[in-house]
Amino acid sequence: MNRRLSSFFVYALLTLGALAMVFPFVWMFLTSLKSFQELFELRWLPREPTLENYREVLFGTQFPRWFLNSLVVASLTTVSVLFFDSLVGYTLAKLRFPGRNLIFVLILATLMVPTEMLVIPWYVMSVDYGWVNTFWGILFPGLISAFGVFLMRQFFESLPTDLLDAGRIDGLSEFGVFWRVAFPLVRPALAALGIFTFLGNWNAFLWPLIIIQTPDMRTLPVGVALFSGEAGTAWHLIMAASSLAVIPVLVVFFVFQRQIIEGVVLTGVKG
Repeated sequence: MNRRLSSFFVYALLTLGALAMVFPFVWMFLTSLKSFQELFELRWLPREPTLENYREVLFGTQFPRWFLNSLVVASLTTVSVLFFDSLVGYTLAKLRFPGRNLIFVLILATLMVPTEMLVIPWYVMSVDYGWVNTFWGILFPGLISAFGVFLMRQFFESLPTDLLDAGRIDGLSEFGVFWRVAFPLVRPALAALGIFTFLGNWNAFLWPLIIIQTPDMRTLPVGVALFSGEAGTAWHLIMAASSLAVIPVLVVFFVFQRQIIEGVVLTGVKG
């Protein structure tokens, strides 16, 4: 009886938490279907749902360009992180050389440095090299991550060395052993790291806001944030733009939720 009662309270609490998290998204979507006249009415559902707000956002603003910019930035950063973090993680896990552990500790130490402290040197570097208001200027701070190196090293550590030695005996180069033997065996970690990296860069706001100077180079979070200021009280348009911006995040989560859960679980086990 006590177990059933405790289970009931746990599920009730989880249900309340889920409703609290879902409510803002539902409200945002329903508001995006309202006309301007309905915005300030005390109604939960729109009286006359309309898609005119979405048409105005898509064709009356630079939203498609912002969407494309975010897609390019998030995709290129994810590919770079998966490759270079895996390469560094493999090197630190499976190759023996002086200073290996010191290098790993120094990489981990960078996790303790707040991003806000790095913004000024990043910007100075961007100005010196002419990267301001360019895709490369947006991309370069995230092309490799210390967290990704840590994650991939932990997974590569768990791989049997005999498998790698078999590849070397077959005549593979060290990069060949990494690419053809070790890399395919850490797919759960790659899936988790790729998803987290993509979502993190899709939602990135501070650095793109600083480095971008023209409307056509804005990423989606920056574009939507500045659009909300330009639109004033046109909350129906702001909610429509926000709803469109959330769609890729929801798609990634629902399509890859199994890989996300597996990656998180395996990360805890390997760590």
